Amino acid sequence: MGHEPVAVVGIGQTKHKKRRDDLSIAGLVREAAQRALDDAQMTWSDIDAVVIGKAPDIFEGVMKPELYLADALGGAGKPVFRVHTAGSVGGSTAIVASHLVSSRVHKRVLAVAWEKQSEGNAQFGLGGGKSGSIGAGGAFAPWIRAYIRKSGAPEHIGWQVAVKDRQNALRNPYAHLHLKDISIDKVRESPMMWDPLHFLESCPSSDGAGAIVLTDKAGGLAAEADGRPPAWVLGTSMRSEPSSFNGRDPIRPQAGVDCAWDVYKQAGITDPRNQIDVAELYVPFSWYEPMWLEGHDIAPVGEGWKMVDRGETAFDGSFPVNPSGGVLSSNPIGASGMLRFLEAALQVRGAAGEHQVDGARVALAQAYGAAAQYFAMWAVGSQLPSS
Repeated sequence: MGHEPVAVVGIGQTKHKKRRDDLSIAGLVREAAQRALDDAQMTWSDIDAVVIGKAPDIFEGVMKPELYLADALGGAGKPVFRVHTAGSVGGSTAIVASHLVSSRVHKRVLAVAWEKQSEGNAQFGLGGGKSGSIGAGGAFAPWIRAYIRKSGAPEHIGWQVAVKDRQNALRNPYAHLHLKDISIDKVRESPMMWDPLHFLESCPSSDGAGAIVLTDKAGGLAAEADGRPPAWVLGTSMRSEPSSFNGRDPIRPQAGVDCAWDVYKQAGITDPRNQIDVAELYVPFSWYEPMWLEGHDIAPVGEGWKMVDRGETAFDGSFPVNPSGGVLSSNPIGASGMLRFLEAALQVRGAAGEHQVDGARVALAQAYGAAAQYFAMWAVGSQLPSS
């Protein structure tokens, strides 16, 4: 007996902002979850299990929040699972939820991920206290410099990605940053944070949540027959590697390569550049767009930046990346991976609104975390996969 096909039939997210002080954490996750349930035309009682994901508890200072959130998410008397894989957790949460359906443990599962950064201090959490931490940008900057040196990429590539994603965000009403006057000059002239990363090449700190409802083949076909096309899960994978070991390549981590090809094999993808219509990649710092294009074999090694430079990853390009605005425009850390996954699903459902990519039939979503060592990816499609 094979795996049960999995369909995404409900998608919801909050408006992402620097501070959502109109809502508690419970109110924030419930806003996204209720929208996903409404989209799926379900109620709380229809859900068999809830999967919750977020970044480290220290980011908000609330320990084991899944316990007190169970009631808010309709989880009383039901299985409630907590997932944590650093920054990739939103993607991992979606994958764990999909496995509960594909393994026929549950028929209808709600997955929710969030972060309320305004109620904590991620920099404090990342630095382990009052250490004057370098933060995530400081950790990744040397690898970005190494990528630039090895690939020969010109410095404007990072600025180009930053402008492209912020312009995409203007099409997305849920995005945190709506920078209408963004330009190459503004990015270049913004303060240098972690050489070579300027302030406007970095992600914001956001409050926000994302949620999806997943169901089985019968549920997906019923939604389709009702005029609500689902996103069918074509492949899922999680991979990790230690943060440091002899011979590690932090520019193109092997765990990321393996994760991608695991998903490609499940989805029947042999030529990712031409078989994938749109990608939502986890790009919190602009240079990670070309790095992940290479890291997931969408572009040959050393040539990811050339795809950017030619405009191929633009909204109207031949391989659109982050039409939603991406992590560069909204970064509720625990939810950021979930946003990539649900945005990919929106694209193949034809439900992405103003940032819908024409003809999107197969979409790739990726999230990474910690020292570029945790990876979560899925491919979703508009057609029920053949068994």
